[in-house]
Amino acid sequence: MKTLFAFIIAFATFNISFAQELKVGDKAPAFSAKSDDGSTWKAKDYLGKKFIVVYFYPAAMTGGCTAQACAYRDMKSEINSADAVVVGVSGDNVEGLKLFKKANNLNFPLLSDEQGEIAKKFGVPTRDGGTITKEIDGQNFDLTRGVTTSRWTFIIDKNGNIVYKNTEVDVSKDTKQILEFIKNNS
Repeated sequence: MKTLFAFIIAFATFNISFAQELKVGDKAPAFSAKSDDGSTWKAKDYLGKKFIVVYFYPAAMTGGCTAQACAYRDMKSEINSADAVVVGVSGDNVEGLKLFKKANNLNFPLLSDEQGEIAKKFGVPTRDGGTITKEIDGQNFDLTRGVTTSRWTFIIDKNGNIVYKNTEVDVSKDTKQILEFIKNNS
């Protein structure tokens, strides 16, 4: 019985880890989620109008994730000029995202995917979440995430297709790479 139970757990974990990995050319999944401001952000509001850059990151207020988010912040006008919008997705709760956005003066939506449902739709691997304590404006805050996602970036074209996928994101190059791709494929 123990062996059967272990097999079932291993099989379920295998299926979750490798479910529905999207490829370039695939139709992007429909998704929506709570944004850092508490509103519901919906991909369908941008389909047919703009390129949608969807970047998954492991955890708000950590080194690489902060560098990546700040690069998107700093390149926002260029990205907007390329007829694109950016949305960051992590397993952080809305309260943590709000703090992350405020602490780094971020100027684009951050989506809370605490259960990893959006990550699963895109095939992005997840692992257990966690809590970190960070000091912001002289106060300590606990930032909690339900899941930790891998760092992957996608671009959805105006027709709703995945046209770009990067599963080995270098945070120092990610923003420039997506911008170059969009400009060359508009």
